[in-house]
Amino acid sequence: MTASEVDPTLDPQDGPVGRSATGGDGPTGDKRPSHRPYHHPAAGWGAAKSVGRVLLRERALLDGPRAILKMNHENGGFDCPGCAWPDDRKGLKLDICENGIKHVTWEMTPKRVGADFFARHTVSELSQWSDFALEDQGRLTEPLVYDGTVDRYVPITWQDAFDLIGRELRALDSPDEAAFYTSGRLGNEATFLYQLMAREFGTNNLPDCSNMCHEASGRALQAALGTGKGTADLKDWETADALFIMGVNAASNAPRMLTALAEAHRRGAQIVHVNPLVEAAATSTIVPHEFMDMARFKATRTSTLNLQVRSGGDMALMRGIAKAVLEESRTDPKALDQEFIARHTHGFEEYRALCEATPWEDLERHSGLTRRQILKAAEVYSRSDRTLISWCLGVTQHEHGVDTVREIINVLLLRGNLGREGAGPSPVRGHSNVQGNRTCGIDHRPQPEFLDRLAEVCGIDPPRHHGMDTVGTIEAMNQGRVKVFLGMGGNFVLAAPDTAYTAQGLGRCELTVHVSTKLNRSHLVHGKKALILPCLGRTEKDRQRGGLQAVTVEDSMSMVHMSVGMRKPASPHLLSEPAIIAGIARAVLPDSRTPWEEYIEDYDRIRDTMARVLDGFEDFNRRVRLPLGFRIKQPARELVFLTPSGRAEFSAAPLPEEPPQGDVLILQTMRSHDQWNTTIYSDNDRYRGVSNLRTLVLMNGDDMRARGITPGGLVDITATARDGSRRQLRRYTAIEYGMPRGCAAGYMPEMNVLIAASDYSRQSNQPLMKNIKVRVAPSAEE
Repeated sequence: MTASEVDPTLDPQDGPVGRSATGGDGPTGDKRPSHRPYHHPAAGWGAAKSVGRVLLRERALLDGPRAILKMNHENGGFDCPGCAWPDDRKGLKLDICENGIKHVTWEMTPKRVGADFFARHTVSELSQWSDFALEDQGRLTEPLVYDGTVDRYVPITWQDAFDLIGRELRALDSPDEAAFYTSGRLGNEATFLYQLMAREFGTNNLPDCSNMCHEASGRALQAALGTGKGTADLKDWETADALFIMGVNAASNAPRMLTALAEAHRRGAQIVHVNPLVEAAATSTIVPHEFMDMARFKATRTSTLNLQVRSGGDMALMRGIAKAVLEESRTDPKALDQEFIARHTHGFEEYRALCEATPWEDLERHSGLTRRQILKAAEVYSRSDRTLISWCLGVTQHEHGVDTVREIINVLLLRGNLGREGAGPSPVRGHSNVQGNRTCGIDHRPQPEFLDRLAEVCGIDPPRHHGMDTVGTIEAMNQGRVKVFLGMGGNFVLAAPDTAYTAQGLGRCELTVHVSTKLNRSHLVHGKKALILPCLGRTEKDRQRGGLQAVTVEDSMSMVHMSVGMRKPASPHLLSEPAIIAGIARAVLPDSRTPWEEYIEDYDRIRDTMARVLDGFEDFNRRVRLPLGFRIKQPARELVFLTPSGRAEFSAAPLPEEPPQGDVLILQTMRSHDQWNTTIYSDNDRYRGVSNLRTLVLMNGDDMRARGITPGGLVDITATARDGSRRQLRRYTAIEYGMPRGCAAGYMPEMNVLIAASDYSRQSNQPLMKNIKVRVAPSAEE
């Protein structure tokens, strides 16, 4: 199915995700596109000026600074609803970043969307608006139900909304005809209640945003180490001798990492960035809270080596490092940690043989690097006593993402870089509490031990068969096997691959329900019946019968801490996410013995139950109130491996398929700097030098010239999916950019239409958002 075969308002050529994301409604929509290379430090005065503009635009000159002083602070602060980077361990008073402030002020906007707004605008009309314009209308203020007779959302009481959900779910032939999706925005308490409700209802259909981002990391780490998480913490970042940062655009996606990188460079650590693009975070930075550096415009380097692998070439680079270390060990036995390998690992000899049998020519071809470059990286690794390797979606969103993460673990195991300070694997999660979602039960493939404890403690009989993930849910909606879709946060239709196919699936549902803070595209591609349920934001006070409530979140490095809202809610009609879940549960499960009302009166009661169900959450209520909270135990960090062999497992996977030949390019999707997931703040991307443009493709200059493409010229981008469908984006602007030949890049969600529902990894079921095979040619319409 091609993108244009469904609702034409979702066609990227002339619909809401056309040439200007803001559609003229935002701060840059009426200006001419431009591009100039960015040569300045990351953060610094550019970030400071951007924050000032954001505060002015959102009319948050008073609340904004107050929020900045509360964000990411213990003792009554709230957790940034943006990325999942850990809070500073030294009690930094400005543990913030530019994008976090954008995210918070976007939530704190004074603009409101209520029944009067929908009285003026039909859903068909709103479907023609840009995504920026939709979210820019402000905060949702009351529950709404779709009225097809007038093509509008109209007010509904909370109880009537809950009753509607209850009737539709109870009418299903099977609980597996419902899917319960969540983004990373949910706190741990709401997450636990959400999965409890779904499983008491009778399904493990719990797709989540991790299915599209770090599913490969979890599966690889579980297989290799017996844990689905990284073992490193922030102290390890502060003491490592070498840091390898792979497939991460830190300056935009985890900006507080810049502080760790700058401090590492100052103490003499080696910092190797691995990415097809040399991003701003891989050059230098001026950390805004370091006031003397700001005053003197003094930048600090954030890298000692940049390696521009071809897209998907990370596994070959890691294999090359391992091969070099093994070759060195022939003359220097200390190149390997022989004792660690013998005592704590399994499968080493098979892996050694694989590395020795892999020709250097293959490693060069697959990685896109020269042997000399690979050996330079290997020298950094072998000379380091303590090495930490971090990665993000540039590694995971490939067919071979699981194999690549396991190859990273292989390299770490060779020199015993596990179970000691300054070393270990450290995946960078992209969204606040997305890791907590998985920890607290959002998992379509739950472990039997977890289900046993849930049954014992909560008195339910949870289903034991696997549920559906994101890819499976999209397919099932289109086939009529999922009839009710309930989404807690996020913008599913734009976050998922194959935008039109996902929209078509939602449209075939009997009921779609979205719990949201703002209007977005997913509300407009609704089921036959549809609800929009507005919830409190992370910044807002949550008062229940038991008083002011706090929620908890887990960061990328397994620290769990509290978050307490500071502002009056945007509307008196908003409910908290736990309260919404409890209301739905009571309507869906009228005979439930779960104490839903008691849980909502006082969230400590939810945490008491979680402490009895979840490993590592013992004495939850006391420990989470300690300064900085507590860290969930990581057995692999203590060299306890919950694998079948009881040891860390080397893997011996072959290198992935050969790089494409001829005129085929590997295209990766990415976020711009002025974007958070599917929320687009403007058409600018400061760190890549782009202004007033999102419909673009970044290309290697030689690739452009070989195709007769001029810089700034219009091109058509064509992808052929695994299912044989042909999908195309027309009249995109080609920008010459420093990247390896054979690679290209562009923004999501606009380019998600190039990814078919069939284009997912058979290892992880993740959509192949960094591995899209395309052909690019001068536009036929130019």
